[in-house]
This record gives sequence, C-alpha cells and structure tokens, in this order.
Amino acid sequence: MPLELEKMTVKEKLRALELLWDDLCRHAEGVPSPKWHEEILADRVIRHEAGEDPALDWRAAKERIRNNLP
Repeated sequence: MPLELEKMTVKEKLRALELLWDDLCRHAEGVPSPKWHEEILADRVIRHEAGEDPALDWRAAKERIRNNLP
C-alpha cells in the first residue's frame, strides 16, 4: 500500500516517521551504518581524549544546540 504523502497532514507524517524509526530501532542489527559514521565517531573519540572536545552534561548540550539554531 503506497503512502500518498501529499494527502497526509503534518501530524500523520510525523506519526509515520515515529513508527518507521521505532521499527528500525527494534531491528537495528539489520540497519547498515555508513563508513563515514565510523570515521566521524573515531575522530570525535580522538578529539575528546586529546581534551579538544570535552563532554557536556545533557543540560549544557541542549543549551548549546539551542544557541546554534538559526
């Protein structure tokens, strides 16, 4: 049954995304991760261990994200 995206409301589209994401999470072992994800994570570990990118608590991380929104 194909989805008719043009006819869906934003609420319906968001619900569909939630359902898809939940399903993917339940079967994460079958979802391949691109090579560039591994490269970015490895770079972040190196920067963190070198003290260049310290860990933030969740409150500080959310504030940082909010401050960088357009």
